[in-house]
Amino acid sequence: MATVSEEEKKLNILKNVLGDFYKNNSEYLFHCPSCSHHKRKLSVNIDKNVYKCWVCDWSGRSLYRIIRRYGNSSDKANWRSFDEEVDVQNFLEKLFGPQDDTDIQQIDLPKNFISLANKNLPISATRAVNYLESRDISKTDIIRWKIGYCEQGKYSGRVVIPSFGPTGRPNYFVSRSYDNSWKKYLNPAGSKNIIFNDLYLDFDSDIILVEGAFDAIKAGENSIPLLGSTLTENHILFQKIIENDTPVVLALDSDALKKTNKLIELFLKYDIEIRQVDISPFNDVGEMTKEQFLERKKDAVFVSHHNYLTNRISRI
Repeated sequence: MATVSEEEKKLNILKNVLGDFYKNNSEYLFHCPSCSHHKRKLSVNIDKNVYKCWVCDWSGRSLYRIIRRYGNSSDKANWRSFDEEVDVQNFLEKLFGPQDDTDIQQIDLPKNFISLANKNLPISATRAVNYLESRDISKTDIIRWKIGYCEQGKYSGRVVIPSFGPTGRPNYFVSRSYDNSWKKYLNPAGSKNIIFNDLYLDFDSDIILVEGAFDAIKAGENSIPLLGSTLTENHILFQKIIENDTPVVLALDSDALKKTNKLIELFLKYDIEIRQVDISPFNDVGEMTKEQFLERKKDAVFVSHHNYLTNRISRI
């Protein structure tokens, strides 16, 4: 009895996930699950472990990303079994040391925090709501991001955007003045080594990295503000991206070229898929409308080792 080759096994899994296909030389053509084009335009090369849609330009350097995103648990387990992937937890421990899930930061929201998601708001909420409206933040955004404000106390005259950790407890918050306070932002004393709104993120889908919380609101679902800091190998957000092999969309401020380059180099070191959004002539994502950012995101440029080095050299 003829044995089934590894390529045939992988092809069977891909067929189970993507449906029927036809072969063109060394490549297999499927319907693209990203753009759902009516023709089979997703080209898959099992030997090279790459894929590309010739309609929407969705592409990647790991076929497992397709299985992880669109397959069921059985498909994922079968692919890993013969692809000999290392155990992720052991791999992370070797890279970054033991992973301690019990040491999750928890903080309290300001004592005088009032949720703007409530139906019946006090008259004092008017200025906070008007400020958010002036920044093109809708009622839907307020509800989704659980935004509130403080009328009294240390954070008086500020809107507050809370972040919720994986347990559902707040792990950080951002407060922004709406009454012309000399200090625009006043944030808690807790560490910024957190994943902002980890509770609501899907690391099986692309994540969008932006500078601040207002940028993240404009960028939409699966957006994570870096809170003015950068990522290192010791940051839990970076480690979670590596753990899940999550594709990254970079949309940092126009003047953050040095930070952007450092992040690109770090992600390329770990073979993470990167796309970069051009936000010029805007200073940051927060200045854009949601529709403008969505269009820019569609045109985000895939960053490879080759084109990154070429761009760096061209700017010298």
